[in-house]
Amino acid sequence: MVSRTLERFFAHEAAGGVVLALAAALAMIVSNSSLSPIYHEFLNLPVAVTVDGEGVAKSMLLWINDGLMAIFFLLVGLELKREMLEGRLRKPSAVALPGVAAIGGVLVPAAIYAAINWGNPVTISGWAIPAATDIAFALGVLALLGNRVHPSLKIFLLTLAILDDLAAILIIAAFYTAELKMTYLQSALVPLAVLAWLNWRGTHRIAPFLIVGAALWFFVLKSGVHATVAGVVTAFFIPLKDRWGKSPLHSLEHALHPWSAFAILPIFAFANAGISFTGMTFGSLMDPVPLGIAAGLFFGKQIGVFSFAWIMVKTGMARLPDGMGWLHVHGLSLLAGIGFTMSLFIGGLSFSTPELQNEVRLGVMFGSGVAGVIGALVLLMAPSAQAGRKDEAEAETAAAAE
Repeated sequence: MVSRTLERFFAHEAAGGVVLALAAALAMIVSNSSLSPIYHEFLNLPVAVTVDGEGVAKSMLLWINDGLMAIFFLLVGLELKREMLEGRLRKPSAVALPGVAAIGGVLVPAAIYAAINWGNPVTISGWAIPAATDIAFALGVLALLGNRVHPSLKIFLLTLAILDDLAAILIIAAFYTAELKMTYLQSALVPLAVLAWLNWRGTHRIAPFLIVGAALWFFVLKSGVHATVAGVVTAFFIPLKDRWGKSPLHSLEHALHPWSAFAILPIFAFANAGISFTGMTFGSLMDPVPLGIAAGLFFGKQIGVFSFAWIMVKTGMARLPDGMGWLHVHGLSLLAGIGFTMSLFIGGLSFSTPELQNEVRLGVMFGSGVAGVIGALVLLMAPSAQAGRKDEAEAETAAAAE
């Protein structure tokens, strides 16, 4: 009975978001308890992997953020490639509306954060933190609404979130790269060439790609470019079809998905969501960093996504999908304001001091939480999927009668 219940839970679309939320809640509880010193000591624990003095030495937190998250970005890259070759991103007409909405969902939150932090050379570097959407959390909230949600809403939000992730990857590569070390960057061309050769051969086995991808990760990390970019690059070299017609990409994506949803992302959340409430008041939300993040996620996302979608429809460049009205678009634009994983990740790249990182956590958690709750309420007030299908059936009957 218990095993069957667990199987049903982990098979549910919202399971990943629930586990992620539990990991974040546990991090906050631990970081504000007597276990706080052990928690922070563990995250600051130095871990080194070296051979003859050459290798990588980082704290446990950075191994999680640079190492484990590279696997998450490998999965993101696999999803992007699949969607581009055979999914929602293959047809420009299907991408137009959520694609332009995603652009608005990146630009407006970033502009709001920048406006609030303008003139501060330290905090302005966090401008990209509210530009991201957490796919697991956003789709998890949508899944909790059950059969009230028309399938077109999930497709719209998923496409928007995937493109949002692509924008976040480009932002990380372009704006969060440390000083480049050309020797290592040139060395990265060797595993890159091997990946290209493996792809050209239509190699079926996944292990060679992962081994060479690990070498690419090392050289990219040492070069100063953020190491997670190596995960995305590796993914794009894994064949959709091998020389026997099988799909290494599908196999790896299927294998990685549960590990990402129920291990990698919860570990990341536990390591990065530990807000310390010591000395914090409600007024702390009015500090520039948390205010910029929360306002960007809550106001920026709904303004950016909704207004850019509205312009596309009103100018005749796109139309709303079947089963979706403007109240649905508003609800989805709010759900896009659930930043969490990507926002915390970019926040870790933006600031190095514990004080500012704590402010990032406060802004991300508050902004994402409010956006998620109000977004769900808006969608609950919107016409349900059943009502939409009934209206469509009546319209078809009337058209047939004419």
